[in-house]
Amino acid sequence: MQLPLILCGLVASLAAHVSATALTYKLQPNERACFYAASTKPNEKIAFYFAVQSGGSFDVDYVVTGPHGKGIMEGEKERQGDFVFTAQEVGEYSFCFNNEMSTYSEKFVDFEIAVENEAKVNLPSKPGTSPEQTSALEESLFKISGQLSTITRNQKYFRTRENRNFSTVRSTESRIVNFSLVQIALVICMGALQVFVVRFFFQGARKGYV
Repeated sequence: MQLPLILCGLVASLAAHVSATALTYKLQPNERACFYAASTKPNEKIAFYFAVQSGGSFDVDYVVTGPHGKGIMEGEKERQGDFVFTAQEVGEYSFCFNNEMSTYSEKFVDFEIAVENEAKVNLPSKPGTSPEQTSALEESLFKISGQLSTITRNQKYFRTRENRNFSTVRSTESRIVNFSLVQIALVICMGALQVFVVRFFFQGARKGYV
């Protein structure tokens, strides 16, 4: 009974305080949309993830700006990104997406902004437990945490791939339907033209006999 309590205590002590925002935003053509996250302490870690799920060529421009307008990172025509940087200054950080390159194509952008405080408290230990055992358990928990982060990133990647493939399938289906309609129209036009030519030929032949 005591081991689960110790594990829960270790997980609670190792877990960092995280303030996260996960959204899906519909970016209109020629639109610039900005989102904000506040850092309350210096040297906090800010994680920024985004992926274009559908629309256009699945790309978007982005720029991350610090509290005093200082540029932190930017990119053009990027499909997705996963970044972590240290917020050296306290204040508001802006994360902007720009779709001004598209005149008619709207885009769905999945993104997440997480502000992490990595301060840790002292680990609880069971009476009679050596520091080596506690350290080994701590390392195991850190490995599990890293593996969970990897699984989360892989899930985001596969979700993005699935949405893009589904969008490609829908686009291909629409093109097939349009091409089929064009073929049907051409066949009808060719049939009508053949009927007109045959009638014109026989009408001309009758006039010749008369």
